[in-house]
Amino acid sequence: MKNYNKLFIFARPYTGQLIISGIFMGIVTFFDIFRLSAIVPVIDRIFTNRQITFNNGKFPAFVQNILNYLNNLEPIKVLYLILIIMPIALIIRSVFEYLQSYIMSDVGQKVIRDVRNIVYEKLQVLSLEYFSQRRSGELVSRITNDVKLIENAVSYALTDLVYQGFTVICFAITIFFINWKLALLAFVVLPVVAVPMVTVGKMLRKLSKSSQEKMADINSLLVETFIGVRIVRAFCAEAKEVAKFRGQNHDYYKLAMKSIKRMLILGNATELVGVAMAILIIYISGRQVISGELSFGAFALFMAALLSLIKPFKKLSQVNSILQQAMAASTRIYEVLDAPVSVRQSPQAKEINDFSSGIRYEGVYSTYGEHDILKNINLEVKKGFMLAIVGPSGSGKSTMVDLIPRFYDPKKGKIYIDGVDIKDLTLKSLRLKIGMVTQETILFNETIKGNILYGKPDATDKEIESAAIQAHAHEFIKNLPNGYNTVIGDRGMKLSGGERQRIAIARALLKNPPILLLDEATSQLDTESERIVQEALDRLIQGRTVFVIAHRLSTVRNAHRIVVLDRGMIAEEGTHQELIQKDGLYKRLYSMQELQK
Repeated sequence: MKNYNKLFIFARPYTGQLIISGIFMGIVTFFDIFRLSAIVPVIDRIFTNRQITFNNGKFPAFVQNILNYLNNLEPIKVLYLILIIMPIALIIRSVFEYLQSYIMSDVGQKVIRDVRNIVYEKLQVLSLEYFSQRRSGELVSRITNDVKLIENAVSYALTDLVYQGFTVICFAITIFFINWKLALLAFVVLPVVAVPMVTVGKMLRKLSKSSQEKMADINSLLVETFIGVRIVRAFCAEAKEVAKFRGQNHDYYKLAMKSIKRMLILGNATELVGVAMAILIIYISGRQVISGELSFGAFALFMAALLSLIKPFKKLSQVNSILQQAMAASTRIYEVLDAPVSVRQSPQAKEINDFSSGIRYEGVYSTYGEHDILKNINLEVKKGFMLAIVGPSGSGKSTMVDLIPRFYDPKKGKIYIDGVDIKDLTLKSLRLKIGMVTQETILFNETIKGNILYGKPDATDKEIESAAIQAHAHEFIKNLPNGYNTVIGDRGMKLSGGERQRIAIARALLKNPPILLLDEATSQLDTESERIVQEALDRLIQGRTVFVIAHRLSTVRNAHRIVVLDRGMIAEEGTHQELIQKDGLYKRLYSMQELQK
């Protein structure tokens, strides 16, 4: 029951609409019974001109009065009455069926919208560590495929659950009033149907979870191959990727067919049990009709109501299947919603208004899983200084920089800005003070102007152009067909690597923050562009604090201070000249790069 509550909690804001829809379903079911009940006067009073008898069936007074009225009415008048009432009843039923279907569809679409919003919002507050441990395609699958299964449960399954439930109850009451002994015999078979429904339902939940995981695998493969399309082409790996996709796609097909097979078997088994029950009832009630204990019209209504129960039971078995699939999807969605937020903002956090003195690392340790990335980092960077962080790959350079905007939090130790622990600052005010250009250029599928504006949404065209000029991007932008309004494609694929990097630099320059984090910011630039951008950065650091990560040590010779990381620890620090004179790791790295020129 707890799992069902977690599934339908998404529909709780729309309880009012669900109640109204349930009322409308009840009205539709009433007219279904009314439409079916018309069989009795049509057969007994119009076709055979006999009295309606129900084998001592006991009905409420108003129903008995209607039966007496019809029994005393001439057949032709009964015919006219049916011809007038039935069209009106069918029109009313159609109106309420439309309203009910529209309301439930509206609730289903709202739930899908809300769940996607909730999951996406939760993903936005999770730390980068969470994303580093999961595949992009898997997260995409949670928001698309899994959420769709929940919509099926809330919209279609819930509709059938209520509507078919009403139908079962109303038809069951009808046949009990007609002949309670036969009705009791019919409902003896219910446990025979219920047991396989529960058993198959549990199997379907497991299969559905496996299917959703396989769909996540497919989505991950698609994302990887789309992003790495150049590598796939360069290494002639198209056939390999097609074979990999075919394999995963076929695995998904097999799981889907297993679920479909079980759903079909359950539905058909339910129907066969119902037919067997109907044959038995026909035999017993047929003898009563022959003996005159039951009119043919009453018998026809009993059989019609009984056979009408087969479809609801079959639908309810399908509802169970849909609910089990949705339960598996709900579990996967709650894995995201229940994921701990490792980087949290303190309720007492205050905003940082000015950046006046500097940044200090104090005994900072950082880990990834069980591995230490940074070990006992103690460092102070004064305002207006340019700090270069260098070292071999995997030494922790990017992690050290990512701790400042709190993309991660240290396992141990603290980082201070102007003497205040950054954990005591609001995340928004902290990050607004920081500009960033990453080693992997991240651009969005919109215009160049829109990408640069990411740094300052309310900037003027003049400010955008000024930032582009400083980043050495204005010249190539103005030569594009639509200039700053050129759409650059997914991940900026319409631009060269150097052009993408310069737009990313312009975005950071436009933000004009007091703290700049440059992670291999010039790695994609040619020599001439790198020189010009470096000159712009040199001008920009006046009065600002800049952290530069660089493999090309020639680009950081003018840094106020250079920190050399090795295996997560500070191995050396000083100016370029001081480190060259030490004849340590920095000099070895620098000499190797000089020899490669």
